[in-house]
Amino acid sequence: MRDSNNGLFSTSIKVSLLSILLFFVAGFISSAEIKFDVSSSLVKKWFNNFTTEALVYAIGSENPYYTQVLPKESKPPAASSIMLQLMTNLRPGDPRSLIGTELPGFAIYDSEIYIAGKGTTYSTLPIEPTLPLQEILKPNEPNKKNVNIDNPNEDIPPPKLKTKGQVVYIYHSHSYESFRPILQGGKFTSSNPKTNIIAVGDRLKQDLESRGIGVDHDTTNVGEKLNARKWTTNRAYALSRETVQHAVSQDRDLSYLIDIHRDSQPRKMTTISINNQPYARLCFIVGREHPSFEKNLQIAEELNSLVNKKYPHLSRGVIIKNKSQGNGIYNQDLSNNAMLIEMGGIDNDFRELYRTADAFADVFSSFYWQAEKVNGNAN
Repeated sequence: MRDSNNGLFSTSIKVSLLSILLFFVAGFISSAEIKFDVSSSLVKKWFNNFTTEALVYAIGSENPYYTQVLPKESKPPAASSIMLQLMTNLRPGDPRSLIGTELPGFAIYDSEIYIAGKGTTYSTLPIEPTLPLQEILKPNEPNKKNVNIDNPNEDIPPPKLKTKGQVVYIYHSHSYESFRPILQGGKFTSSNPKTNIIAVGDRLKQDLESRGIGVDHDTTNVGEKLNARKWTTNRAYALSRETVQHAVSQDRDLSYLIDIHRDSQPRKMTTISINNQPYARLCFIVGREHPSFEKNLQIAEELNSLVNKKYPHLSRGVIIKNKSQGNGIYNQDLSNNAMLIEMGGIDNDFRELYRTADAFADVFSSFYWQAEKVNGNAN
């Protein structure tokens, strides 16, 4: 009898030690910054996609003690479900785990919708296509019949700076992004800062400065710089990272980093009517592949709420992405107040985009001055 008890005790010790080891290995593989490209590691991907509850229940089948950490309402998955995840990386009830690895480009739908705005589902998520460098270097002429690009900021009050210096840094990792209504022939890339996303950033700069906030706006022609280095558009974020790091090192007052893009979704998903006026909708993108991403998530969540409170449904929500769905960092590790904003889509025109820039500046300036007041920095 004593031998039996000793054997049972020994087995329990072994199972416990094995369980603890498995937890440590899973945590290390899932989160460690390894020198090689772990984003394509099958092992890391397996641990990331295998649900936590399924893992706990799998270990709990040998030692029920571990299942005590789960919520009371939690129900154990069927053994067949656990085995399916273990062997195939498929998650029962989530068809994206089946098609996501088989269809090119489908990984974008594996982003996490942290806050869903009106109409935001996994089929309407912002799209960030990778364009050939040769395509974005083509000269595309403006369509002056549909939009006036000569004096975009003539209706904005003059600057009345209240900040001690420049505190907001606006830049564009994809400066070549443009809009079909603005270019001839329905093109959507341009190296002309008057006809691409830089013009929207300039509008936002003027807006914020008229509200007392100092802004540094980077107008780098990303396409030309990529071409000079013989880099592809896949390295656009690496290029913009250098620009941001240099700007921050030169001016320590820069604390809010705003990377402005445009979505590639069609008009019906990126446009909304507010007070009978069409606006280009916003969407906040947060990268999770750095230790302090929760700080960026917090500011995105707060601004999303403030925008939609004052301009109903203007924001499409907050989306979290990792390396499998894009860059995964988006330079947001350089500041706790960094953000990437999709402003409008491929079918929006400048009138709609400028209304949105005005609206965001209105909300952001209130947010900024309130934060300064709380911190005791307001004049």
